[in-house]
Amino acid sequence: MSGLSRRRLIVNGLWAAASVSGVGAMIHVAGRNGLIPPDHTGLFGVGETLTYAAQRVVAGDLALAREFSRNDISSVIPVNGPPPETDTYQRLLDTEFRDWRLQVDGLVARPRSFSLPDLKGYPAHTQITHQACEEGWSFIAEWTGVRLSHVLELVGVDARARYVVFFPFDQFWESIDMADALHPQTFLAYGMNGQELPLEHGAPLRLRVARQLGYKSIKYLSRILVTESMAGFGKGLGGASPEAGYSWWAGI
Repeated sequence: MSGLSRRRLIVNGLWAAASVSGVGAMIHVAGRNGLIPPDHTGLFGVGETLTYAAQRVVAGDLALAREFSRNDISSVIPVNGPPPETDTYQRLLDTEFRDWRLQVDGLVARPRSFSLPDLKGYPAHTQITHQACEEGWSFIAEWTGVRLSHVLELVGVDARARYVVFFPFDQFWESIDMADALHPQTFLAYGMNGQELPLEHGAPLRLRVARQLGYKSIKYLSRILVTESMAGFGKGLGGASPEAGYSWWAGI
């Protein structure tokens, strides 16, 4: 069955469930198709599930965020929060990140760590996209890095994998599903506006998820873990933001 036919079948199933027996049946259809988000048990779990499932079905896995020209780059780029104050991060900062490594492991065939020169040696990806903050401010910037899909291909993701988890040097960890992890606009950024990634914007490496709100684009990356389930990670909601009351799925 083609992806389009399968998507149409799921859409029809969701609408049929809504017309026959309401929200419960719609969630059942979403569950059968792997469209239940990690925060489905929260206070707004039903709404989170329906929003996530509907977006994935209607927009599809490959919908693109808008890209801009260099003339659109913002002259002022807000900074959200200071760099980590942990001893580990400060030691890396003192050596200009020469000893920094990105560990990638979990449900992968070839766990490994990457230095910054390693990542810069892979095919570079540059895009000019809009970053919207849940607090109301936003900006447009040019980002350069390596596609996350390329790194995941190098380590060999297991077929059971459903989520990719991102751990920074501070407490603001997050996760995304495999559809966003493999999306061509999701990447690991080491440059911004033609320069090295500034310290206040996540140096030496940050995630950029163009299709979701800014809090999903974790700064100061330390480790990436591929997993089948979010159980056992914090409160099982998929990240620090949903634990603080935000949605795990932050699509825009």
